[in-house]
Amino acid sequence: MTYFFDKIFRRYPIKTRRILEILPGSVSWFLILFPIWGSIFIPYVVAVFILFFDIYWFYRSFSLVVTSYIASKKIKKAESEDWLKNAKKLSDFSKVNHIIIIPNYQESTEKLIRLINTLKDQTFPKKKIHVILAMEKREKHARAKANEIIRLFDGTFGGIYATFHPDTPGEVKGKSSNEAYAGKWVHDKFIKNGNLDIDYLTVTTADADTCFDFQFLSYLTHSFLTDEKRYNNFWQSATVDHNNFWTVPAPNRIFSFFSSLWRTGLLVQGDRLIATSTYSLSFKLLERIGFWDTDVIPEDYRIFFKAFYKLGGDVKANPIFLKTSLDSPLSHTYLRSLKTKYHQVRRWSYGVSDDPLFIKWWFTVPNVPFIKKTKILYHVLLDHFMWPVNWFILTIFANIITLINPVFARTSLGYNLPVIARFILSSTIVALIVMIIIDYRNRPKNLSKSKVREILFPLEFVLMPIVGFFLNALPAIISHTQIMLGRKMEYKVTEKI
Repeated sequence: MTYFFDKIFRRYPIKTRRILEILPGSVSWFLILFPIWGSIFIPYVVAVFILFFDIYWFYRSFSLVVTSYIASKKIKKAESEDWLKNAKKLSDFSKVNHIIIIPNYQESTEKLIRLINTLKDQTFPKKKIHVILAMEKREKHARAKANEIIRLFDGTFGGIYATFHPDTPGEVKGKSSNEAYAGKWVHDKFIKNGNLDIDYLTVTTADADTCFDFQFLSYLTHSFLTDEKRYNNFWQSATVDHNNFWTVPAPNRIFSFFSSLWRTGLLVQGDRLIATSTYSLSFKLLERIGFWDTDVIPEDYRIFFKAFYKLGGDVKANPIFLKTSLDSPLSHTYLRSLKTKYHQVRRWSYGVSDDPLFIKWWFTVPNVPFIKKTKILYHVLLDHFMWPVNWFILTIFANIITLINPVFARTSLGYNLPVIARFILSSTIVALIVMIIIDYRNRPKNLSKSKVREILFPLEFVLMPIVGFFLNALPAIISHTQIMLGRKMEYKVTEKI
């Protein structure tokens, strides 16, 4: 069957790609407009759809509570372990080296130094850590910045180096092409001449605002050496937006609250865990799949799925039950901080541009277990397609149907629909309270400069409807529409002062 679909995609490459590019935006717009025309022609269907979705959201809310709680307990337990001691018990411990690639463009020297200091503080032997500052050649002061950092940390690690990614025709400017350049440079410098053993070499890609747990590399080493399929898998920690949690505007803080809990909960959800943001893999796997792609903006999902289909589905992301702390978008003014967050979500939601390729691979790549590939694709498509839609269903759909169709509003179901929907969604406030408690226990203490702000934090959740629209639904539907119309997105670096 894959052979048949492969022939179709090969015969009509442009048409099939455009159809699949139009699909996400079409589905999103169909669902957003569904209650408007559906209220006239099929009001009962619309009403049942709304109620079922509200029940589904109720389930998702409490599911997030359960998964984030379980993952948080595992993180607390892992933080109390001595991972260096555990790793040293393994026979090949002394053979392991770690490459840390830090792709950056127009990032402050202070931010990069902060990240490298968290590598300097690792319990793992520093001489086995090799830091790569993946600079962009087009950045005006890139060499001066890199030289300053290299001088500061000279002699600290096994090595600290800088690469300067040139603007190459055919490449998309961004993180993925920069990482690919740095990865190939590492291969030429360390692997080809035998300086590092590729069988015992991991590579971690870290954004400039990353702050690692001091046991991260020791934990990674232990997990790498004890994994029978170490050359097939990725490793993913809990990436949480804790670095500047109390200094960002309230809307950004609410977004960070939910996204941090969501990413934490994913650690215990098996196949739902996919490498994102800051992640690790064996250099052997990276070489096998041909490094990062240079023609894309979103790189994390792309490289994971690339490996998944290249290795016949025998790939997964293993959890590292430690927190890796990141910055939330922050600028010099309140409004610019909100605008920066908006553009970050625009870039994230542009990840739906990879869905056509994932769907194509699902149809055309042979010898991948059907259930496994279907399950993983289903979750990705569900999250992506519903991203711009959730807010509309939860916030306004139940009231729209009764406004558009007064006749239906006088029926028993029509009269009670807003009341039932409100009751179901109000019940999720219990889940929210538990989430606030879990988040409070997860966050480092004494980071807040204002105890009053910390006490009043729960009141900020009244902004959820506004945040949900302007910082989630709106940027997502614009990205979906942009892809649907065949327009490309230019990579913009998220400002995080």
